[in-house]
Amino acid sequence: MAIKDYLYANLMALFVSAGLIVFSLRYVVGETESKFLAIQGFEFFENRTKLSSYLTVIVVGLLFVTLPQRPKRQKLAPGIPIVGGSDIQHVKQNRKRFIHDGKSMLAEGYRKTKGGFFYVPSNCGERLMLPVKYLEDLKTAPIDQVDFVATFIEYLIFGEKDVRGLKDFQSADVMPAVQREIRNAFDAAFPPCEDWTEINVVERITKVVARVSSCMFGGIELSENEKWVEASIAFAIDGFHGAQKIKRYPHVLRPIAKYFISEIRSIAGHYAEAEKAAIPILEARQKAGEKALDLLYWMSDQAKGSERNMKFIASILLKVSFAAIHTSAAAPSQLIYDLCAMPEYVEPLRKEVESVLDPDGNIDKKSFGQLVKLDSIMKESQRFNPLLLITFERVVHTPYRLSDGFVIPAHTHIGVPTSSLLMDPDLYPDPTRYDGFRFAKIRTHEPNADASARAQYAASNPSSMSFGFGRHSCPGRFFAANEIKAIMGYLLLNFDMKFPEGKEKRPESLLFETQFLPNPTATVMFKRRKQA
Repeated sequence: MAIKDYLYANLMALFVSAGLIVFSLRYVVGETESKFLAIQGFEFFENRTKLSSYLTVIVVGLLFVTLPQRPKRQKLAPGIPIVGGSDIQHVKQNRKRFIHDGKSMLAEGYRKTKGGFFYVPSNCGERLMLPVKYLEDLKTAPIDQVDFVATFIEYLIFGEKDVRGLKDFQSADVMPAVQREIRNAFDAAFPPCEDWTEINVVERITKVVARVSSCMFGGIELSENEKWVEASIAFAIDGFHGAQKIKRYPHVLRPIAKYFISEIRSIAGHYAEAEKAAIPILEARQKAGEKALDLLYWMSDQAKGSERNMKFIASILLKVSFAAIHTSAAAPSQLIYDLCAMPEYVEPLRKEVESVLDPDGNIDKKSFGQLVKLDSIMKESQRFNPLLLITFERVVHTPYRLSDGFVIPAHTHIGVPTSSLLMDPDLYPDPTRYDGFRFAKIRTHEPNADASARAQYAASNPSSMSFGFGRHSCPGRFFAANEIKAIMGYLLLNFDMKFPEGKEKRPESLLFETQFLPNPTATVMFKRRKQA
């Protein structure tokens, strides 16, 4: 691209950036010298001479900053089809279409190529969808060539060090405390429900999950801290919306643009609440020499050097809450919709949960593995409603040669079309039929131990990619599986549920880019069961 063309392409971005910086200069210049006039949402200096000088300096400065950073133009692999057509007009149209129709676009590409390579247009460029046979080639690829974090930051605006430095946490021992907290969480989030009561599912289940997950994060003291729970929920919401908004800006403008996005500005307050909640717990434990089974203790115990800073630990805890709440609230919400649409599954599941309870009414560590039917319907619900349409997302920074010689061009976003894999008849017989006990049958009748293991909810393999694959597969998936089982077990034993009268159709999931979310406005009727 010629310098002239590059300047034309970026001129508007430069002037927008200049306007944003001028807006911020009132904090530097002072109110006496910089009386502002509000004009169409921007504020300009009354003194036009000063304004002209500032703009000149800013634009020239930005030119020096941006010109050396020549745009990383995406080069497409030859011969690979693009969903919706390869001419520039269709590509532009389909980038917009992907925002709300990505699922069908992925299905189209997967069907036409029979699970082969294809590009799908999106706002971050044409994403290259991979056949699963190449996962083994890529799962251990050097991170400087095939980068997991680049896509992770794109969605979650985490810092690179935060993502790569967080190790797995063994969470099984905290489950007894988590189950005790489930009762308190439902009492706090749900009304009495002595008679049929209409409840917004996603809203209330999110509150339950936020409190229950907080028990794993930092014990009862953290889970009972209402300001922390509210901040952890708001952080997940603001983080998601803030990430989507900042993606609209060119990379060079994002460090400036973030100050003008309300959700990102709100995040500072969430960090402050995290510090207020976590630091006193850390200080008290440090003073008393106490150990604990939760994530907060584990992180402080594992931290080295600058990572021992309590503010840093509190910030990581808040970031972990983002993923935990976002994923663990979606699964039970979707399953509640499924059970209301197919109530014939409720009683078999209820009996299975009752059969594994200990004398205290809890599910012990070993018994979670015996909930085969519940695990199965969770996986089937996930098959129909994967939280992410594309998994194994990576950015290939340099040309990368696969084992058969195919070269993935540099600056390519890659991924696997998980939503299409989950509807592949070669992998799942009669895939469009919802069979809640599909995977229970495999585990019960399949003599092959490996096949049985692959049929579990938390499995991560090329035919079951909802939790990713390889060294970056979700490390918290085993805790999430048990947490969801404990929440659904409590719900099944203590509540009857049904759709409101006249709303018997299952609520459709919300599709946004690669996200496939439970309907956030749908309601369900709940009524407490009378215990014998």
